[in-house]
Amino acid sequence: MKKYYSFLLLFISITNFAQIKGTITDEKGNPLSNVNIREENTYNGTSTNELGNYELNIKTLGKHTLVFQYLGFKTQRVSIDVDKLPYVQNIKLVEESLSLSEVVINTKDNPANAVIRKAIASKKENSEQTAHFQADFYSKGLLKVKDLPKKILGQKVDMGSSGSTLDSTGTGIIYLSETVSKISFEKPNKLKETILASKVSGDSKGFSYNTALSTTYDFYENTLNFNSQIISPIADNAFNYYKYKMEGTFQDENNQMINKIKVIAKRDAEPVFEGYIYIVDDSWAIYAVDLDIKGYRMHQEMIESMNLKQNFSYNTINKVWGKSTQNLAFSAGIFGIKFNGNFSYVYTNYNFVSAFPKKTFGNEIVSFAENANKKDSVFWNKIRPVPLTIEENTDYTKKDSIYTLHNSKKYLDSIDKKANKFKFSSPIMGYHWKNSTKKQSFSYDGLANIASLTFNTVQGWNLDSGFSFRTWKNEEEKGKSTSISTKFNYGFSDDRLRATANYYHRFNHQNYASLSIYGGSEVKQFNTEEPISMFMNTISTTFFKSNYMKLYNKEFAGITYGQDVGNNFYLKGNLEYQQRKSLFNTTDYTSVPKEKAYTSNNPLLPNDYVTPIFDTHHLTKMNVMARLNFGNKYISRPDGKLNIRNDKYPTIILNYENAFASNEKKYEFQQISSQIKYELSLGNKGNLGVNLKAGTFIHGENISFADYKHFNGNQTHIGTSDRYLNIFNLLPYYSNSTNKSYFEAHLEHNDKGYIMNKIPLLNKLNSTLNLGFHSLVIADRKSYSEFTVGLDNLGFGKIKIFRFDYVHSYQNGIQKDGVIFGLKILNALE
Repeated sequence: MKKYYSFLLLFISITNFAQIKGTITDEKGNPLSNVNIREENTYNGTSTNELGNYELNIKTLGKHTLVFQYLGFKTQRVSIDVDKLPYVQNIKLVEESLSLSEVVINTKDNPANAVIRKAIASKKENSEQTAHFQADFYSKGLLKVKDLPKKILGQKVDMGSSGSTLDSTGTGIIYLSETVSKISFEKPNKLKETILASKVSGDSKGFSYNTALSTTYDFYENTLNFNSQIISPIADNAFNYYKYKMEGTFQDENNQMINKIKVIAKRDAEPVFEGYIYIVDDSWAIYAVDLDIKGYRMHQEMIESMNLKQNFSYNTINKVWGKSTQNLAFSAGIFGIKFNGNFSYVYTNYNFVSAFPKKTFGNEIVSFAENANKKDSVFWNKIRPVPLTIEENTDYTKKDSIYTLHNSKKYLDSIDKKANKFKFSSPIMGYHWKNSTKKQSFSYDGLANIASLTFNTVQGWNLDSGFSFRTWKNEEEKGKSTSISTKFNYGFSDDRLRATANYYHRFNHQNYASLSIYGGSEVKQFNTEEPISMFMNTISTTFFKSNYMKLYNKEFAGITYGQDVGNNFYLKGNLEYQQRKSLFNTTDYTSVPKEKAYTSNNPLLPNDYVTPIFDTHHLTKMNVMARLNFGNKYISRPDGKLNIRNDKYPTIILNYENAFASNEKKYEFQQISSQIKYELSLGNKGNLGVNLKAGTFIHGENISFADYKHFNGNQTHIGTSDRYLNIFNLLPYYSNSTNKSYFEAHLEHNDKGYIMNKIPLLNKLNSTLNLGFHSLVIADRKSYSEFTVGLDNLGFGKIKIFRFDYVHSYQNGIQKDGVIFGLKILNALE
């Protein structure tokens, strides 16, 4: 009985606060979702949910004329006299009867082509009509999962409160969120948004990430960004990618002729849409779109398909077609797990202006009104333009109750008590303790931390253990958190235990100021960027007897402080005392017997096993790093500030390093260096990545090899990064290390399929073509250059983790050729 009572209350909450409401079906009674409903000659509108239900808020009682628009069905205009609220108006829509009699007269040209050409010619004028506007904006994001297993690769799947509402088959809603905001927008991408109300199912904070920021899909532009640049059906070069078929014409409620045109891809592998675009006769404006994108066309293999619907409303007073509703739906899946997403957007109460005052758009693009996350169900049921379904309402109710329960002290203490039990195996396998109420945790890695087991010729087999403590009581409100950690590393061959400790504190979530105090003893690669990982070195050493990793012993103590200074500037300072000692090989172990010997641990003398790379010494280093971005924007959230990079401009990094207070003057030096990183978008022709570095030493003639500038080489022929913009793939790790002036350049163009999609047979791979150039210039030395060509996005089915590159290098008359096999998954595992 209690269940039926709860359902009754839920049903009342759904229906009691509607104003004009109803259900829209076809002639057979099937509900129609995403139907566009609006008041005539206004931009006050809404759309139906999955069950065909709608709610439309009106400001006054009396006479109103409603327009019901749905693609493929006749538009209906209904006049009503509202004397009380809620007012029920159900509608049955009739399928549209398309006419071809007026458009098949011209046999010389496809009639659809003629319409598209006129739409292309008129798109600048039509786009400018909606170039500046203010509007009310509503968004709802919904994500469902199907067949989610309880464990993946032996690990329990923890979905938090979302997992608590899944049924026994692992099916249900895992994300539901809504926002209501006021926006000001200026094409192409200037936005000012104030979120008035925000709601997230199962989250008491309720600060949604749904904003208008990423919802501007403008078909008047030549491309639309869906990871790849997808060609608009009315792009300037659209006829290179599409064929068109006139499906017919019909009259809208204002007796304007609408052309329904089928959009057909010329080549399957190209970044294109398929579906329908509706063009208004005479003005050649967009009336609606209903277009699909296949996942592989976006190079997003997990996504099976995506559908984008847009409806535009015409106001006979200002004669502007404004976008009233937008719906983005997708289906995805991997490893038998299915996902479905649906994101609905409603634009109402447009105010189109000729221009905005100069200071309308600043660096802050999104902000939250006070108490935006505190709105009750009465508010939401009154303001929400798209009514919730029973399933969505149930999700809110259940998850909010579950969240309250799961965050109560009694529940948290009971969960912690169960999880905090100390087991017989804990000293060996590790132990984790947590106090969820006080927001503190303690971890011990155990003596058998097998995941940390690696091999090098200095230590032999070695593994880590350690302790860590973390507290985050004020993290949500103020962004404060503190952690203390230690790491113990034991080498079995050199029989030495090394230990490090670190204290870290983050002060806030506005400028993200942080302080770190650390010290200890450890083995370090000479190249601080560690171009060869411990995992790769373990494989290359134990199986191929290629011990590329070269190490020295460092005992140290230091302090680091960093923070954002303004919106475009990050500053970090570091002061560290170091004592360095040369190390030697202590083992010749290998998993596979090899006749060749290991090289020495001296990078400069690979066959000298007794000469140290440097004498034991100490010094103190001061380092100041500044990172500068241009034109950054930011989102102001009560739980933190989110910086949004402006991709139009490069990132500039400046670094000053000063080594002083050494036991010998010759080890003291200064280094000034800089870096420029830039990712240039070339539209549907791909991206060009640029990474430029330069630096010089002052008084660096006799410094330690540990302080040289080392360049990221690669002798394993295995690539682990997504882009090769910070590596020379055929360069030996320490062959060009320098204490003089240097300059390095990395350029790589990824065509995003622009070329590969047009090559028969090869376009079946759905791969991308990478062309690269890498150059290294060092004072008093011949320059080094590499040219690369390769294929990315290779794999099987939805698993695209491979890359294959041919590399040609040149230095001092010596040319080399090689191949690099990219395994991008290793980057995530390391």
